[in-house]
Amino acid sequence: MRDELNLDSSKTFVDDLDECGTIRHYPPRRTVFAQGDAAGAVYYLVRGKIKLSLVSTRGKEAVIAIVDSDSFFGEGCLAGQATRFSTATTIAASTVVGLPKDAIDEMLRDRPRFAEAFISHLLSRNVRIEEDLTDQLFNSSEKRLARILLLLANYGTDALPEPVIGKLSQQTLAEMVGTTRSRVSFFMNKFRAHGYIEYDGGADVRVHASLLNVILHE
Repeated sequence: MRDELNLDSSKTFVDDLDECGTIRHYPPRRTVFAQGDAAGAVYYLVRGKIKLSLVSTRGKEAVIAIVDSDSFFGEGCLAGQATRFSTATTIAASTVVGLPKDAIDEMLRDRPRFAEAFISHLLSRNVRIEEDLTDQLFNSSEKRLARILLLLANYGTDALPEPVIGKLSQQTLAEMVGTTRSRVSFFMNKFRAHGYIEYDGGADVRVHASLLNVILHE
């Protein structure tokens, strides 16, 4: 949860990791869980970055979310989801805590500060989904790409900006935007020409706050 966990509740959760969860370290491009796997745990991303993607029955893949540090994911099992709806893949080196469903049920019942932080996370996730849907319905692919880059760099959130968002393939960005890789390449070159971003091929992408001009421009 980028900004929803306050320091006290976050520390309470982290202090409980050894007791309730399993900590694992993943290099980039590793699968934490796959679409169709049994869903029996909730995950907490201590540090790193993870993409959630799904494949349709026709074989088309879409990226539905990017999970940042200090965020929960895979919480569908708490609502009765028996199998994973999506695949979680690390984008950067990541440290992940897996909490079995029984353990997190107990924490939600017996640890009020943790429960408060987790509910805040769910509410914030719901708001983000509504914003993403509005973005898809009403904005051009150029504006959607600009918004995604700004969010990945933490602009527009209460978290501290992280202008360098690391290596993220144009294909992944295309799946997030809902357009083609060639269109993403065109817009990325356009953003770079205007000084909104800095990148060179497969290198890290540096996002400047001036990219907001793309969203504000009618």
